[in-house]
Amino acid sequence: MYRIRFHGRGGQGMKTAGQILGTAFFLEGFEVQDAPRYGAERRGAPISAYVRAAREPIQERGIITWPDLVVIADETLVPVPAAGVLLGVSERTVMLLNSAEGAQEWTRRLQLRGPVLTLPVSADVKDRADVPYVGATCAGAAAGLTGGIRRLSLEHAIRSEIGRYGDAAVKRNLEHALVAFDAMSTHTGLVQQGREIDAQGYRTPDWIDVPFEEARTSTPDIEVPATSELSNTGVWRTHRPVIDYVLCNRCSWVCSTLCPDSAIEIEPDHTPRIDYDHCKGCMVCVAVCPPHEISAALETGAGVKEAKT
Repeated sequence: MYRIRFHGRGGQGMKTAGQILGTAFFLEGFEVQDAPRYGAERRGAPISAYVRAAREPIQERGIITWPDLVVIADETLVPVPAAGVLLGVSERTVMLLNSAEGAQEWTRRLQLRGPVLTLPVSADVKDRADVPYVGATCAGAAAGLTGGIRRLSLEHAIRSEIGRYGDAAVKRNLEHALVAFDAMSTHTGLVQQGREIDAQGYRTPDWIDVPFEEARTSTPDIEVPATSELSNTGVWRTHRPVIDYVLCNRCSWVCSTLCPDSAIEIEPDHTPRIDYDHCKGCMVCVAVCPPHEISAALETGAGVKEAKT
């Protein structure tokens, strides 16, 4: 059975990537499961999707904990523990990263013993997080690595899953997916089907008895009220909103009221200030700003600077 996991951020098309790959496998006669797994349903939040494909009925359920292929659409997810990118990765797992860094560099960084590949970087792409068709690209590359999907089946799958968005969308997604599929031609068949997981030998984990300590030193933060501000959700962003304070009308009741995460604070003179520790990058403020003086900038760490007041 093929066990394939996609990792990306909300808005990058990981759910669609799983659907495309699942449909392509189905067209080749496989039994298929494909499903997304959400955390917070926000743009920029970590999301994963999984695909199982086998020639016989699939009895497994739930997330894939022992993947044959892990596809990472956004390299910034690798150091985020909650994303679970490296869950179950072994020496036989193929890692495919959407990154401008080379495979050797990622092998060195992650100290992996298994195969590591990177998706081809187009010359006209300035930032890998801004690739609009990364979902189709990931699906095409994954299809090429399995060796079990023909190019024609991949085309049919994209037409089936993207067709409702119109011919132009189908054409662009096809272009990106087929380029990625062809780029993996030298590695066709690198991803091998994993062995069947035998439930007969499963043993529940032993119970660990942790002694209770005084509450003032051992109580978990989750039981303490008003600690949500300690969770830095700003790491979910791929873009950040930037306010041009020179042209801002100080009509702050608009952006602050409609911000779904209350991440826009208002100063006494009605100047809005964005709390970047908790802004998830949903860009609602960009859409509703009456004078259009809030813009979206790529999240490039120190390279992004807030407009001067």
